[in-house]
Amino acid sequence: MQNMKDIGVAVIGAGFIGPVHVEALRRVGVTLVGILGVDEAESTRAAAALGLPRAYRNLDEALRDPQAQAIHITTPNRFHFALSRQALRAGKHVICEKPLAMNTRETAELVKLARASRQVFAVNYNVRFYPAVLQLRRMAARGDLGEIIHVNGSYFQDWLFKDTDYNWRLLPGEGGRLRAVADIGTHWMDTVSFILGARITDVFADLATWHQTRKRPLGEVKTFARASRAVRYAPYRVRTEDFAHVLLRFGNGARGSMAVSQVAAGRKNCIRLEIYGSKKSAWWRSEEPETLWFGNRDGANEVAVRGTPAFGPEVAPFLDYPAGHVEGFPDTFKMLFRAVYQTIRAGGKGERLFASAADGHQEVAVCEAILKSHRARAWKKVALL
Repeated sequence: MQNMKDIGVAVIGAGFIGPVHVEALRRVGVTLVGILGVDEAESTRAAAALGLPRAYRNLDEALRDPQAQAIHITTPNRFHFALSRQALRAGKHVICEKPLAMNTRETAELVKLARASRQVFAVNYNVRFYPAVLQLRRMAARGDLGEIIHVNGSYFQDWLFKDTDYNWRLLPGEGGRLRAVADIGTHWMDTVSFILGARITDVFADLATWHQTRKRPLGEVKTFARASRAVRYAPYRVRTEDFAHVLLRFGNGARGSMAVSQVAAGRKNCIRLEIYGSKKSAWWRSEEPETLWFGNRDGANEVAVRGTPAFGPEVAPFLDYPAGHVEGFPDTFKMLFRAVYQTIRAGGKGERLFASAADGHQEVAVCEAILKSHRARAWKKVALL
């Protein structure tokens, strides 16, 4: 079995999420061999800033690098399909940011390529790797909550609250026809499907755009970057949703409701989910990632804290720090990547808790059904592979 440090990794994309991957990969212990930005100049700047040994001049150079056994794709959405396909064909393991691609025609092709290859393919749904989420999955599988009756929750942010807030995700050509749902709603839906062990089969959606017109800065800005007072703007029409409400049906008979928003003042990055079973209920919020709450009809409600016996031994491999030493958003990337590279070390064997290409296809299929539902004002079935 390989040592972690013997696995070389290249990162494609140097924006907000690329450095997040780099930081987590360093914590996992693999060897970072290089990075590719939008051009040679950005690659050089990113390599210097992140302390990486190589700045690739182009994609071909990165894919031909014999030291890079795995490729992390952290680019804007419209590049995910082509980059994933090329990396698989080059014989690389692939870890791709979500969404897997822009439509299910593309994702279905990637599923076939990933299945036919000997490579490990993962989609970066990192929320799965909060210890509380892993614990909820174990509890649901054991029947601790009973039969799942319904689930609800939300994913709220405020980084696009102002009409001057701008990012490439606002543009359908860059991010896709859905924005709030595809960008953050898919994380919520993947997390709940992961916990329940059941896919979403039907949806009823209502999408809305608060800022019908926004002001675009004359020059690109990075995700979550603060606007400068000196920036000049040009107005443009918004063609993606700021917030949404979606009713859901799952394959195990459970029902659900999800709200997403990127114009929710004060909510910087809040994931909330509640699961109601025939024995008890459970709820969790990412703003307090250490804690799980349980509800009972006849007895006292309960609180469980990460790193204590209440969380159970199955979650222990995903804890690096004791109770009270918070593990949050950056740690989910570390744990996801650790799971991926342990699978690579084991030759593809073992339990795969990370999202596969098929899972990535499923989330894009759900998004397509949500858009159809919104336009038709009717329930729509999710197309399955």
